[in-house]
Amino acid sequence: MQTKAVLAQADVNHVLDAAQKEAEREGWAITVAVADDGGHLLALRRLDGAAPFTADVATQKARSAAMGRKETQVFEEMINGGRTAFVSAPLQGLLSGGVPIIVDGNVVGAVGISGVKPDQDVQVAKAAVSVIPG
Repeated sequence: MQTKAVLAQADVNHVLDAAQKEAEREGWAITVAVADDGGHLLALRRLDGAAPFTADVATQKARSAAMGRKETQVFEEMINGGRTAFVSAPLQGLLSGGVPIIVDGNVVGAVGISGVKPDQDVQVAKAAVSVIPG
């Protein structure tokens, strides 16, 4: 039988804190969502000033990054590059800002960020996942 790494609640809190620290350092009002490897929401934190809809967008980005096993920016670039049929894929949140959390080559979860420009969402997401040793 195989075993796999999973995100513990302490890991999730570290990810949330890292995202918040990066966003506050930049003065950005964002929402951060953390999902498990199946895309199920483990935690959500909406910073003061973040628009209410960012909670749903961040959650969907985390879900898509976990289930797709890659950054959601890849999906956005694919669609923008002309592969518009991918819009019908059974995923939502196909916008930049979802980043998988990878441990020992396996996706153990993902982070989704929403609230600022796409490259800024990615910046916060990458700062958040960097606290989990891969």
